[in-house]
Amino acid sequence: MSIMNSDSVNNTHNFAPLKNDRLLKALRFEEVDMTPVWMMRQAGRYLPEYKATRAEAGDFMSLCKDTARATEVTMQPLRRFDLDAAILFSDILTIPDAMGLGLYFETGEGPKFKRTLRTEADFNQLEPFKATDSLSYVMDAVTSIRKELNGLVPLFGFSGSAWTLATYMIEGGSSKDYRYTKGLLYSQPEFLHQILDHVTTAIIDYLDAQIIAGAQLVQLFDSWGGALAHRQFEEFSHKYNKRVVAELKQRHPEVPVVVFTKGGGLWLDIQADSEADCLGLDWTMPLDKARAILAESNKQIAVQGNLDPATLYGTPESIRQAVRNMLDDAYAGGVKTGYIANLGHGITQWVNPDNAKVFIDAVHDYKL
Repeated sequence: MSIMNSDSVNNTHNFAPLKNDRLLKALRFEEVDMTPVWMMRQAGRYLPEYKATRAEAGDFMSLCKDTARATEVTMQPLRRFDLDAAILFSDILTIPDAMGLGLYFETGEGPKFKRTLRTEADFNQLEPFKATDSLSYVMDAVTSIRKELNGLVPLFGFSGSAWTLATYMIEGGSSKDYRYTKGLLYSQPEFLHQILDHVTTAIIDYLDAQIIAGAQLVQLFDSWGGALAHRQFEEFSHKYNKRVVAELKQRHPEVPVVVFTKGGGLWLDIQADSEADCLGLDWTMPLDKARAILAESNKQIAVQGNLDPATLYGTPESIRQAVRNMLDDAYAGGVKTGYIANLGHGITQWVNPDNAKVFIDAVHDYKL
């Protein structure tokens, strides 16, 4: 598939031209001088400067809604590390929050909702969603960050997937067994599809608005897709991810889309027909095997991932060795592009920032 320069999408903001397009070149399977790298959650709690900015904001959602501070925390890792992309600072649960479920954060317990979505009555009480109105603060942040980057690196926008957002909305927060969501899946599948269809429409609107605001590529986080059984993954997750990608490609054919399904390596052959430009992998799927599976699809699909985030608890040498092993796998088939280095999930709050730098520098030091 063709991925053109996403700066041509909508440059009414007069954004600066892109200086480092290494990551976009890799997505297009063009020659790169070194492997591009970024980290999921690269702006976050492992950085002392982030903690200070969040403390100033008062709480997490206040930070997300403060354009200047959201821009600041997005830029913080780029000042420390030689990263090849920035990612919008926000949260995957902004859509359910905007639909009126009341997002809040309990210290040490993760995100929760004041209301859940488990019945038709709950569904009928959802507030109308229009991204540019309901989440205007996100679009303000995208445009502000893009201007602050001044062409340094491309900017990722993102959203949670329909399945992942639905699990949070139905469960009321994180879950280990997805009791209520899977209960609906097996007892009221039509109702669950109604929820997923509604959320998917919102995701498309949301990512479209982010692209118009300045995002140069987007990632769909299917964080809980791997919790599904194999047939149910295709029906209740992949089907909707595919719809999101198709609609975005119709509106913005030049903007790359990355789909990351945690625990989804088993279904790479299925995900290959999503028309995503790149598939993200966690640490359970060997990169050489993943690249081979995707090559058999006869489609040019890049791969992103997949270092275990816990690797960054190790020594500098153990981190460098793990990176060498990962990149040896990524390029085992002889194709020295079409790959983006990343962690297999978000960087954790306990990582020493110096070790994150070791990871990033080791990726760039690897000889293609």
